[in-house]
Amino acid sequence: MDEQISSFFPVLLFLAVVVGFAVAAMTATHIFPKPRKKTPAKDMPYESGMDPEGDARQHFDVKFYLVAILFLIFDVELLFLYPWATAAYPPGDALRTASYLPAGLSNPVFLVMLLFNATLILAYVYAWKKGVFTWR
Repeated sequence: MDEQISSFFPVLLFLAVVVGFAVAAMTATHIFPKPRKKTPAKDMPYESGMDPEGDARQHFDVKFYLVAILFLIFDVELLFLYPWATAAYPPGDALRTASYLPAGLSNPVFLVMLLFNATLILAYVYAWKKGVFTWR
């Protein structure tokens, strides 16, 4: 039992350091408060170092968000494909002599990945037909 508890010691030490840092940071903000002098320059909204112009509530084209979402979808696709590809085709895996297909192709997971890719291709074609990738 003592051996099991000692294996959790690094985790408990890390937890104590994290809680201690959080408490020290919160205490330091109350001990050393920031200056309270208000000026018009300090009260102005921050716009990446540039003076703000016009209204902040501008309308953005929806196509920007559609392209951003499509980028995320196809980026996440790679997160699914890469682990499968490295697990299905380990380095040095040779072709079977009795078949013209690699050994990983007989795995049912390959069919699932084909379905996954087909769904993504359909989504890409649908977005293309809707004109998401054309800019005005």
